[in-house]
Amino acid sequence: MMSMMSMMRASRLTVALGLVAGIGVARGNAQEPHKTVADLMQIASVKTTLAAAKNNEPQAIDDQIRFCEIPAAPFKEGDRGTELRRTFQQLGLQNVRVDSAGNVLGDRPGAAPHPRLVIAAHLDTVFPEGTDVHVRRDGTMLYGPGIGDDCRGLGVLVATIRALKQASVQTPGSITFVADVGEEGLGDLRGVKQLFGDTMKGQIDRFVSIDSTGLSIANVGVASRRYRVTFKGPGGHSFGSFGLANPIDAMGRAIAKIAEFQVPGEPRTTFNVGRVGGGTSVNSIPFAAWMEVDLRSSDRAPLASLDANFLKAVDAAVVEENGRWGTPGMISVVKDLVGDRPAGSTPDDAPIVQTAIAVGQTLGLRLGLAEGSTDANLPMSLHIPAITIGGGGRGVDAHALTEAFDTTDSWKGTQNAVLLTIALAQK
Repeated sequence: MMSMMSMMRASRLTVALGLVAGIGVARGNAQEPHKTVADLMQIASVKTTLAAAKNNEPQAIDDQIRFCEIPAAPFKEGDRGTELRRTFQQLGLQNVRVDSAGNVLGDRPGAAPHPRLVIAAHLDTVFPEGTDVHVRRDGTMLYGPGIGDDCRGLGVLVATIRALKQASVQTPGSITFVADVGEEGLGDLRGVKQLFGDTMKGQIDRFVSIDSTGLSIANVGVASRRYRVTFKGPGGHSFGSFGLANPIDAMGRAIAKIAEFQVPGEPRTTFNVGRVGGGTSVNSIPFAAWMEVDLRSSDRAPLASLDANFLKAVDAAVVEENGRWGTPGMISVVKDLVGDRPAGSTPDDAPIVQTAIAVGQTLGLRLGLAEGSTDANLPMSLHIPAITIGGGGRGVDAHALTEAFDTTDSWKGTQNAVLLTIALAQK
């Protein structure tokens, strides 16, 4: 049972958070949210929560390492999810559960079910099974695959829950914390697609993803289309069957064409051949070869143009390879769309963005607006207020085996997440 002192603190916090409702009518006025969030800093329990966030940073870093040393290859996030579920339960979240996609959810009820804020970080990494995920410390530096993306996000997610619990903060709105699957690579946002399409369909009013490191606010979601392209042929002996069209050669022609694409710098539009494979031996003409390709842009029109040029390049490469050997139709191609991440954006003057800016200003942080490709893409595409924030600290070599994280002043990212959570969990 809550003590009288705790109830008085909670009551004062609830009243103070009511001031944040002014953010909703302050569109385009960055100063008004700043004043409102600054008012929160006068509440004793908020000060206590922020102090806890800073003081607990060594625990947050230990959690970050602990989560990172549990492998979470694409589509293999179960073990890490089990540990997050245990941690959610240990920290007192209610209705801790795992949905059909593998997302781990836990609720922190407020005075009312709505507004419902979801704070999320993703479980998965880009690294395949068998990757050595041991984390090495060297002074302020941590080295290990995934240590920043998104083990930092998971560490801050849990640190936020812990700080709110220690200060006995009660909010007008309710919060659901989510450790989700399928953010990276061919996961194709399957975690948040499940979250918004089924598990919490129609229940989410605001969404914040904590992804990677640094201090920023991403309110533009970069779309991507991802293909697995398979070139097929009869195959044969490299000497005895010489003269047959070669699937790997066809793929090489396609890659060469892709490499020559000209794309706009604004909006930033990119392409990448990320993985290739095929063949059986050095002295065999392969019967199949494949490549995985990533196409991105924050604007639908240039992405559509890039997509069309890519498909044309693949078809042209097949025609050229068959023509080279006078074997029309020998090489065929299958173009499978394996990822379709929607574009979206939350306007600069939207209350959730202005609140995030105001939180940063109140804490003395410079949080610039940015674009990214994260879990927030999905709610943005559904016109649900959504942003992504970094977890603080400094990341190096994301998505590489040499990935590293500098813990210097990383507590600032934790405090930012904590105060933003309080500010958004209001009427």
